This record gives sequence, C-alpha cells and structure tokens, in this order.
Amino acid sequence: MPLPTRIGRYAVRRRIGSGGFATVWLGYDESLDSPVAIKVLADNWTDDLHVKQRFVDEGRFLRKVESPHVVPVYDAGELDDGRPYLVMGYADQGTLADRLEVGGLERVEALEVVRQVGLGLSALHQQGVVHRDIKPGNVLFRTVEGSGETVEVRAMVGDLGLGKTVDMSSRLTMIAGTPTFVAPEQAQGERIDARADQYSLAAVAYLLLTGRPPHRHATLAAAANPGVPDPMSTPEWPVPPAVEDVVRRGLAADRDERWPDVAAFTAALAQAAGNVQGVVGAPRVLPVDPQRTQPGARPSPLTAPPPLADPTPPKGTGRRRVLVAVAAVFLLVAGAVGGYAAWLGLDGSTTLSDSRSTLTVTVPDDWDKDTATDGWQPPDVDATYPALSVGSSADWETTGGEGVFVGVLPGSKLPRTVPGHPECGQTEDTIDDERDGDRSMTVYFTDCPSVTIERVVQVAANRLLWVQVRAATRGTAVAVLDSVTTAGL
Repeated sequence: MPLPTRIGRYAVRRRIGSGGFATVWLGYDESLDSPVAIKVLADNWTDDLHVKQRFVDEGRFLRKVESPHVVPVYDAGELDDGRPYLVMGYADQGTLADRLEVGGLERVEALEVVRQVGLGLSALHQQGVVHRDIKPGNVLFRTVEGSGETVEVRAMVGDLGLGKTVDMSSRLTMIAGTPTFVAPEQAQGERIDARADQYSLAAVAYLLLTGRPPHRHATLAAAANPGVPDPMSTPEWPVPPAVEDVVRRGLAADRDERWPDVAAFTAALAQAAGNVQGVVGAPRVLPVDPQRTQPGARPSPLTAPPPLADPTPPKGTGRRRVLVAVAAVFLLVAGAVGGYAAWLGLDGSTTLSDSRSTLTVTVPDDWDKDTATDGWQPPDVDATYPALSVGSSADWETTGGEGVFVGVLPGSKLPRTVPGHPECGQTEDTIDDERDGDRSMTVYFTDCPSVTIERVVQVAANRLLWVQVRAATRGTAVAVLDSVTTAGL
C-alpha cells in the first residue's frame, strides 16, 4: 500500500509496520494535537468477509475494556475501497520484542512488565475476551504523564487479531497462535478459556527471567505436546526456586493444574520474587528510552560498521567515466534512475567496485582518497560479506567527512529502523519503498556536519544491502546513493 496522505480525518506521517492482515500507519489527530496509530486491513483481504469481521471485532473487543494496560481504540472507519481501519493509541516506546533485541530488561523491570500485562489480560478476561496471542511483539510500551513533571512508561496488551469471546471460543475450530508461546490446548484446537492466556504470559515471564523461551516450537503441531521445559535456573543466570515454581505452574500442560486465573499467577510471582529479592513495595517504574519518544524515525540497534580490511586500490577500475550501459548490466537497487542518469554525464566522477565485483558506486573524484574493497564482517556474524568503502579521508565516518559505505549482510527482512545520528539536527520520516520486488527503507538526516542518508534494501530472500552516504550537499548525497548497483545477488 503506498503512503496515503490522509486516512479519514487523520494526517498520515509514515508506516510503522505491516503484517499478513494489516498495515499500521503513524497518523496525527490534528484536532487533538496528538499522534495516533492507524491499523488498516490489508488490501488482499478486502473481499474476505470472515477476515473483515475479525478485524472489526478486534476494535469492538478493545473498546469494551477500560484499562490503562490495554491499547485504547479511539475511532474506527472504512476506506473508499471498503477496508476497515482502527485508530488506536500510539506506542511511542515500541514493543517488548524491540527491547529484547537490544539487551532485555533487569529482573525487577521484567517482573513489572509481567504484572502490567497481567492487569491488561485480567481486564480482557473480565469482559469475556481471550487474547490468544500473547507474545513480546504484542506487548506495547507507551509514555504517559506521571505525578508532577515525570514521565512513566506503561506496558499495554495490543493486537487482538486472534481475540475471541469465551462463548465464541467454545465453537472455535480454527487453530492459531504463535508456537513458542501458545497453550497446548489452543494448539490442539480445543475449546479455550482465560487459562490459555495465562500459559502464554508464563512463557513470556520464563523468557524475561532466563533470556530464553521455555520451548522452541517451530510449528503448532509441536506446541500441542510441549513436554517439560528446561530448568529456569543456571549457574550463569540463577532463578530463585520459589519464582521458578510459580512460572512452571503457569506453564502446566494440563490447564487444570495452572493458577486459577492470571491475577493469581501474577500475585504469586510478585510474592515469590519479593520474598527472595525484596522487590515488594519497590517503585513500579519502567525505564524510558529517550530514543523512542519521537514520532519520527528512531535509531536502530544496528551499530556502525566496523573498520573494513586494510585499504587497497580497487583492481581493474581506476578512474573512468561511467557508461549508461552499466545500468543495464547491474540491478539498480536504490534511487531514481532519472537523477542518476543526469549525473552520469558530468565530468569529475569515478566508479569503483569491490574486490568481488558485486558492488559498484560512482563518487566525485576527490572522494577516493581512502578506499577499502576487501569486504567486511557484519556485527555478530562470523562470515565475511562483500563491502565497499570510499571516503575523502581515512576517518570520514567519524569526523563528518564525505564518503559512502556499501555492504551486504545476512537478513530475511528489513530492520525496524536504520542507524541513528545524534549529531544531526533533523531526521526526516522513513521512506518505505519497493522497486522490482526489492523492498527498501531510507532515512535522510540533515542539519549535520554533512548530509547523511541511510538505506537498507532487501536484495535477496536472505540478503540485505546497507548503504550509508555522507556528503556536503544533499544533491551529491542523493546522486551517490542512486549510483549504487549490485551484481550476482
């Protein structure tokens, strides 16, 4: 779905994310001067009345619940093509999955997240609604004003795409859920009740307290017979026995052996933790991530690329004019062809390739004072992948000089965000695009020592292309970005 300018009465800023059933946009309520999240049914489900009804039901379920720990629904509507949309609270602090990607939570914080999610689930259960898909990606964080001038972070339950009332669940035959966190009876297609959500919350608690999930099921069939999880406590990461006993009871394969309800589970967990850690009565505050409070693009857990191999001149390239025929040989993975073609006719440019002839970029002549072509090793990856770095000086990446880094790295999907640049005064909205089947995300950073552009492109099913450009002018930065080509991917 291309970026719309408005959805209903709401202005649209950028896309937050998308899945199999819906796309979520960051919108703006101009009347109330507030950001909102707008969830729109995916266009391929427009004619499926069953899916449309499930989508509408999510809004109705959420609207019935009065709880600060359930994502609020403010409005609903329908696009001109008949697709419904929901206007919801914007989770400006991301999800629990986001936080786990960048290092997890302290134990006291983890217990507080479980407590707050439990409050949200209890509110749903009191209205007869079973969530059925509690997992880190469906735990949302949002800043709210606390006492005085303080700002607090609140955990909320979101995404009731699989939610059902208990009465409807008694007639449900569809098997659904996330294998790692789903209750066995749900994976088996049996009638479910609120204890299925308790199981999923216990699985999340196990993950937060140990750093690993209780099971690593790849399919719902495997989750139907989960077996006994490994002990939570290890020499490197000890978990008090009383805490483990509470979580294991919540993970009982037989639901009759679990706690009576979610409230009983979270109360027992808090008591067990307090008896051994002294956390009962401790301030119930989750940390604010200052990098996640802006409605614009936010920094990524990706780190800056490590230094490339010792610079060596690119073999067989030299200084030469770029020919238009190059565009027919290589796949142009980024940018507008028109701007790139116009720049091709200018003198004073040099085309460089990496040592594997996989990557090619055209830069101004005075940039190639420092060139590295022998590849790089992405963070947390053992293998070496094609890369090319060209700059006006050896330390162009850290001193605000001009240059470009192009690197291939493993990955089956685009990251949520690109690397951030706190030295830049302005960050433009993320540009999500798709050309010739290659999805990409691009962010422009301005008011910097040099204009900076970050782009990540899905160039193959299991390969990403990362491009970072720094230039004195936006025009030069865009021209260099648009000149990047790949071959053999």
